[in-house]
Amino acid sequence: MRIIRIALAAIAAIALLLSTAAAASAAPRHYRHYVALGDSYTSGPLIPLPRLDPFGCFRSTSNYPSLLADAIDVDNFTDVSCGGANTSHMTNPQNVTLGQNAPQFSALRPDTDLVTVGIGGNDSSLFGTLIDTCPGLRASDPTGNPCQQHFTVDGVDTIKALLPKTQASIQQVLAGIHERSPHAKVLAIGYPRIAPAEGYCPNVLPFANGDYAWLSSVEEALNAAVNNAVEADGEASYVDTYTPSYGHDACQPHGVAWINGKDLNLLAAAPYHPFYEGMAGEAKVIRQHLRN
Repeated sequence: MRIIRIALAAIAAIALLLSTAAAASAAPRHYRHYVALGDSYTSGPLIPLPRLDPFGCFRSTSNYPSLLADAIDVDNFTDVSCGGANTSHMTNPQNVTLGQNAPQFSALRPDTDLVTVGIGGNDSSLFGTLIDTCPGLRASDPTGNPCQQHFTVDGVDTIKALLPKTQASIQQVLAGIHERSPHAKVLAIGYPRIAPAEGYCPNVLPFANGDYAWLSSVEEALNAAVNNAVEADGEASYVDTYTPSYGHDACQPHGVAWINGKDLNLLAAAPYHPFYEGMAGEAKVIRQHLRN
């Protein structure tokens, strides 16, 4: 009987050790210094409350990096994202209204242990070109795809043809992060859905009906470029926000939509940019990614 009791005690001790180890491995990692890099889909223009360092970056205190930093209780948080930024502004200063944003890589330190980067949409003026061009073409063929046709030359989609260069630039960005912060967990954040999978809302998203699917395909190709850069990098990881944003596109009601439509909303979002709901949704997705 004594031998049995000893054996049972030993089994119980081993089980306790295993359960403790499992609990420890399941516990989320604590981060000491989190740096957020990116463009306006990271900075969150016009989402209250704005920061002033510099004002022209339209960096919100309620963007997804800020919400994430609070949720995971980081020791130190540095957000240098800036509206209008492209991959070149990781290593070069960016002139903005009423100031200049320093090269975003200047925020990285050897002891930085978490980095999120949302970049690529402004390379080759991709998003800006679509927004400046497509709404003006809707009247010429409201139910067709005049914008897609406009950018298709000799059978080549000239917008999507820009993306291999963007992919290479993002890969260089990731390498630059690793060089400056070699111990950091690096997350490349994709772009959330703008157009609905079905239906149209021309008063909100004034693209021709047939261009909705094309807009989504361009966005999917951009996200694929980000993901491909991550895979080529081999160390960073990709966070998909496009799939979780299904049903939260610009056509959805206020409070459900993650993305604003064409209208300027001084107390909520810039045109074609995320609302607070979008930032909160993305922060939740990223936090779940960190738990996996």
